[in-house]
Amino acid sequence: MKKKILITRKYPEAGISLLREQGFDLTLWEKDRPMTPMELADLAKDHQALVCTLTDRIDRDFLGKCPHLDIISQFAVGYDNIDIASATRLRIPVGYTPGAMTEATADIAFGLMIAVARKMFFMHKTIISGQWGYFNPTGHLGMELTGKTLGIFGLGRIGFSLARRCKAAYGMKILYHNRTRNAEAEQALGAGFVDFNDLLAQSDILSVHCALTPETRQIFNQAAFKKMKPSAIFINTARGPVHHEGDLIEALREGRIRGAGLDVTDPEPMRPDNPLLSMENACVLPHVGSATMEARTQMSVLAAMNIIEFYRTGKVPHIVNPEVLNP
Repeated sequence: MKKKILITRKYPEAGISLLREQGFDLTLWEKDRPMTPMELADLAKDHQALVCTLTDRIDRDFLGKCPHLDIISQFAVGYDNIDIASATRLRIPVGYTPGAMTEATADIAFGLMIAVARKMFFMHKTIISGQWGYFNPTGHLGMELTGKTLGIFGLGRIGFSLARRCKAAYGMKILYHNRTRNAEAEQALGAGFVDFNDLLAQSDILSVHCALTPETRQIFNQAAFKKMKPSAIFINTARGPVHHEGDLIEALREGRIRGAGLDVTDPEPMRPDNPLLSMENACVLPHVGSATMEARTQMSVLAAMNIIEFYRTGKVPHIVNPEVLNP
């Protein structure tokens, strides 16, 4: 019998074609909206494998209704939408797509850093609103980035790629805070390992690239923003709940930090009347870090290969919970 795979979005064709070529029976969700939790569970009951993404709630309730699944393959590098503990108890392997979006997301962080430093989003809005008037030598001045200190919270693949850009383009000093040391970054980029409080105090630009965990949830809060330089820029392209949005708004309004660039918010999508969208010192994007043809195509391929290799060899190339495959 052919294995049936539920595909929860219109993912790039590269991965879908690979699955078709292997003879899987595919069900593609064609509607231009995510499935509701009820729709997702009802459809998944009749399938053996699932390709999902961050906005699909693969929680305890879903897994309780679909404990029969052979494998879940996540179209993302993050997986905080999945109850990994429950999946592991049920012996369901969870695949994901690390590395595919590294360069694309580093580009977004780099772009947000420049945009915030020069108030680009706000200045663009002055044209639209008819406020581009006379030359004002002291109006809306930005900050140059050459020689500044970049702090990375979570120096993995994406953080490394951002640090490489910043060092090459602006001669920045690189600091980072991780759970473990990154010897490659220290050797290749001269990155300095510091504790969290020193990262806050010394960074001119502080860019977040960590996973969302109980330890990192809202770690960038009022107390953290108070420890940063008033001239510092905060960038988050990781997960929205890593920062406390109310505290960030307050820090920007009161001038505790210079500015913020966000590709992730809490909640998502952000309300159109959110104060961050009208602030001179904030630049916000709608979670488009991986939105390049190259990254999304590679994500689709990796998500498909996780399923193909699982059924072919019993192994998952990129797996969150490898212990479920151990005898």
